[in-house]
Amino acid sequence: MSDCIFCKIAAGEIPANKVYEDEHVFAFHDIRPIAPVHFLIIPKQHVESLAHCGPQDEAMLGKIMGLVPRLAKEQGLGHGFKTGINTGKGGGQEVFHLHVHVFGHQAD
Repeated sequence: MSDCIFCKIAAGEIPANKVYEDEHVFAFHDIRPIAPVHFLIIPKQHVESLAHCGPQDEAMLGKIMGLVPRLAKEQGLGHGFKTGINTGKGGGQEVFHLHVHVFGHQAD
């Protein structure tokens, strides 16, 4: 979608503090972190929310969730982390492009 900020970030049109990128997903630090480490993982393909996913999205969802522990560990969260997927306005979603929040505190 041409007006989606996350599509623009994934396309390199808007700068972001990148954590990871491949041909299908992009991960970057949240600009309004709620923890010392807080990054998002998004599909490059525009999907409005988790509620808009179906069987055709299983590989993409699996890829994203499989990246969570690896990227969390690389970002210093090897001892534990939280994940969140806000879905729809009622679920607190503000940017209507599927994204997984990964956040936590680095071990002392």
